[in-house]
Amino acid sequence: MNKKINIFTDGSCLGNPGPGGFCTLIKYKGINKILSSGFFLTTNNRMELLSVIKGIEKIKIPSKILINTDSKYVNYGFTKWMHLWKKNNWKKKNNKIVKNIDLWKRLDHSINKHISVNWNWIKSHSGQKENELCDKKAKKSAKNPTKKDKGYII
Repeated sequence: MNKKINIFTDGSCLGNPGPGGFCTLIKYKGINKILSSGFFLTTNNRMELLSVIKGIEKIKIPSKILINTDSKYVNYGFTKWMHLWKKNNWKKKNNKIVKNIDLWKRLDHSINKHISVNWNWIKSHSGQKENELCDKKAKKSAKNPTKKDKGYII
């Protein structure tokens, strides 16, 4: 039997770069699992990506996953740009290396373990309950960082 799992995500950054946080809410058969962490120095886009990655990596059994995100960067990055980046050795049209390449590669690797991953873009601050919860927890984590983002390069 294939598991069908909903993942809601959000990232936050106070400044940009600055302290940042993410929150991931995994929903499966009425059970909610929340993952959240704060980082001393990072960017909003890195936190948005990390929130998706952490959710996908937490699911150990190949599943059907729906990612719900308010990040157009992550949504478009995966659904529109990533296949071209990979084809061009992780370079953009201008021949520059893709920003946050460590996280894009990690996302690509983690998704390949699942049956399917679909994407749903949610307008931020639109009252969508799970997105609002993730937003609040991501901001709280950004205000209380405990980790170093080893992939962030100044």
